[in-house]
Amino acid sequence: MRSKKLEARSKKLEIKTVVYGVVLFLLFSLFTFHTSLFITAASAAKWSGVDETVVEKYAEEHGRPGIDPLINTDQGDLLLFMFLIGGLLGGFAAGYYWRMLTENKCQSNGQNLDGRQEKKSVGV
Repeated sequence: MRSKKLEARSKKLEIKTVVYGVVLFLLFSLFTFHTSLFITAASAAKWSGVDETVVEKYAEEHGRPGIDPLINTDQGDLLLFMFLIGGLLGGFAAGYYWRMLTENKCQSNGQNLDGRQEKKSVGV
């Protein structure tokens, strides 16, 4: 008798847990959808930067029109890709020279990594 009550209770608890999970998922989905609409609407208006509003204005006044940059990073994700490549190169260099960066400083003054003086063994 008692085990049937426990089983019924556990079933109710499982159902409540599933219902709460579904409700939370729906609320989260609605919130993210709503925010994505707001971000899309807010980013539709293009903001002009200092180069366009100030520098180009004075350059044209003095007879020197602006030229396109050598590498135009405004196209797609080129700027993001450049930062990715820079991070990869920096990470590779730091990983390759990690021992030199950390261990040589401690070993050059005769100390172990924990700061104790290194014991020199006498060869026979």
